[in-house]
Amino acid sequence: MFTSLSTALSALSATSTAIDVVGNNLANLDTLGFKASDVSFHDLLTQTMGSGTGQSQIGFGVGSPTTQFDFSQGALQTTSGALDVAIQGDGFFVVQTAAGATQYTRAGNFQINSQGLLTTATGDNVQGWTLTNGVLNTNAPISDIGVPASSSAAPVPSTSFSLDMNLNAAAAAGSTDATFSTSVQVYDSLGNAHSVTATFTKDPTTLGQWNYSLSVPDADVTNPPATPLTGSITFDSKGNLATPAATDPAPQFQIQGLADGASDLSLSWNLYNGTTPRITQFAQASAVSAVSQDGSAAAQLVSVGLSDGGQILAKYSNGQQAEIGQLAMATVRNPQSLIAAGDNNYGVSTLTSLPAVGIPGTGGRGSVTAGAIESSNVDIAREFTNLIVFQRAYQANAKVVTTVDQLSQATINLVQ
Repeated sequence: MFTSLSTALSALSATSTAIDVVGNNLANLDTLGFKASDVSFHDLLTQTMGSGTGQSQIGFGVGSPTTQFDFSQGALQTTSGALDVAIQGDGFFVVQTAAGATQYTRAGNFQINSQGLLTTATGDNVQGWTLTNGVLNTNAPISDIGVPASSSAAPVPSTSFSLDMNLNAAAAAGSTDATFSTSVQVYDSLGNAHSVTATFTKDPTTLGQWNYSLSVPDADVTNPPATPLTGSITFDSKGNLATPAATDPAPQFQIQGLADGASDLSLSWNLYNGTTPRITQFAQASAVSAVSQDGSAAAQLVSVGLSDGGQILAKYSNGQQAEIGQLAMATVRNPQSLIAAGDNNYGVSTLTSLPAVGIPGTGGRGSVTAGAIESSNVDIAREFTNLIVFQRAYQANAKVVTTVDQLSQATINLVQ
């Protein structure tokens, strides 16, 4: 009879622990990246009554329950945060605490601290790779990720440009339709813009030929007039560009002696997109459909954001963006062995296999989705069900204790 008292007390202790686990799961219902814990019970060694044949076995109760993390995928919520990312699949973000400990997290609501480092919401430094001397070496050891110290981007001088357009095949030589002009803005080494004007005139003597002139304003050079680039292009009977051919060298427009002191410009005019002509001659009004060039002016850093795949991008005022870093991701073969370290982080235990660190989407690692965060994977319906079950179990075993107490009192009364 007295064994039943210790048996019931072990059940009360185990059930109380299980209720604590359920309470912790429910408390973290809205914690980003939180993984719920499951409770497992196991019985204690039984005692055999009688001759030892095993026909009368009585258990000693239930042992201390064990808990195990449930690392199933949490729902992804779309956010407006430029530095919010979520893991879809296996893996963890790698962080370093203020004490220098390496830990792992699924919470991807990152921010930039006052030192320009990418950190978690609780202040731990996010680990990965940062662009160094223009090179992003993901084979190097991971470290803190910093944003550029300079708030501006150097200008990029233009080296080529293109004009996607049609010249009117129906234009009569000498008429207003037989002349067409358009322009493209290019940039020098100082970031100053120059307008290159392209003027096309239909040749009055050669069928399918247009003469062109590329020029810049005289004010852009120290010794005006600026020297233009002249030449001609011809089209076949189907309106396709015939000369220059796709295999011919592209026309080169040299702009020398710039008045602002910038380096001379050498611009390659791309007449073809691969082998497809960018200029046609059809019986339609002359018009430009697209203009492009590869230079840019100096710009200010506007913002830093994360993209799909964990790339860290710097966005500038001229619309350009540049990759400045890469998030690292770690996979653990037995994640259930990790230890909760608080602040949405996990630490390794003596049973944890060595985490494998690499780029998201490689080596079995999950993908990274930008503009989203992973919610807690706590199932509120399941937790409430467990709570009711554990409550009933506690009440039942408390009844056993009460019953044993009553029987004990009755036994004592018999002696008296």
